[in-house]
Amino acid sequence: MSARGLFESWKYPAILLLGIGIANVSGWIYFIALNLIVLHTTGSALAVSGLYVVRTLASLCAGAWSGSLIDRMNKRTLMIALDIFRAGVIAMLPLHGAIGYIYVMVFVIHMAGAVFGPASGAYVAKLIPPDRRQRFNSLNALIGSGAFLIGPAIAGLLFMAGSPSTSIYINAAALLVSGVLTMFMPNLEDDMGGVMQERMSWAMIRQDWHDVIRFYARSKHVLAVILLFGGVMVVMASAVDSLEAAFAKVVLGLSERGYGLLVSVAGAGIIAGASVNALFAARMPAIRLIGLGTPGVCAGYFIYACSSGFTGAAAGFFILAFFLAFANTGYATFYQTHIPVERMGRVGSVNGFVEALLVMTATTAMGAAAEVRAIQDVVLAGVAVMTVLGGSLSVYLLRSKRNGQPEKRP
Repeated sequence: MSARGLFESWKYPAILLLGIGIANVSGWIYFIALNLIVLHTTGSALAVSGLYVVRTLASLCAGAWSGSLIDRMNKRTLMIALDIFRAGVIAMLPLHGAIGYIYVMVFVIHMAGAVFGPASGAYVAKLIPPDRRQRFNSLNALIGSGAFLIGPAIAGLLFMAGSPSTSIYINAAALLVSGVLTMFMPNLEDDMGGVMQERMSWAMIRQDWHDVIRFYARSKHVLAVILLFGGVMVVMASAVDSLEAAFAKVVLGLSERGYGLLVSVAGAGIIAGASVNALFAARMPAIRLIGLGTPGVCAGYFIYACSSGFTGAAAGFFILAFFLAFANTGYATFYQTHIPVERMGRVGSVNGFVEALLVMTATTAMGAAAEVRAIQDVVLAGVAVMTVLGGSLSVYLLRSKRNGQPEKRP
């Protein structure tokens, strides 16, 4: 392909990746700044934990209805509107220090984010041709891994030069920039206006849920992969991660500096894995990437959970972080290939609703168990469940491949 042809084919994907990168970096700055603002305002670690509950509740609420909105609106218009809306609400966050006010604003912000995710996923599936999706997803994973390191580093410099509130305003500005960049993207749905042609109703939402259920009933292979992958990488990973700080301090005996170093090791693993993934992912089928990445992540968690000191935990963190990009790239490509783009918003929002419900249940159960049992025992139990689900996914994918299960959506 000529240089001109390469430029034309990757012009819009590059703009989209730039917007994603800006949003990811600013998202980490916002995440750290918000935690510090709540901790400074209340002096309570429990209040900081409440932010995670609010975020999950926002995903739960948005997942119940947002798919009906997404699939009936112009995705590009919706993405621009949501970026501008989130920027405005985030800019209002530092205006009041009451914890109730902060929780309400965070709920609204993450509700909008829960709508943005499936909308952008559907837009990406429309924009990127099938033969370039895996390469795009691998580059997206590399950008996300870079944001994991760059975002906190920038946040630290901003805190030294100013206050957490400054970081919040920078995040709002970054979302505005992301919205402006989206304006330069092509309109892929000329026949769809910026507003819904039908009025939102409970009957519509109920019908859309039935439509998703019927789709999964006809596509049991897709349902099995999504359930098992979500169980490992979203539900159990979130539940185990909720005890990460307590595990580092109580079991590993790490100071805050030692815990920070442990997180840095994970960052190095993410960068290494995403770099290798970006080089080789396009040559491997999506199912193989999932089958390679998921057991690798589980193995890393298992080593971490069995550790009693920094070295073992660091090795586990590096391994699980290394394989994350493979698993996520494979899953993103599998999802884009097997979910029809015209119902991707509904499927994504229903998936988000179920995942949020299971995350809340699993996190609460593990937190309660940690009150009456040793933290390491609880983490090991969570990782054991994760490993069983991950092993089941790998076995299922292997059997599907042997049985000739089609990789492409019919």
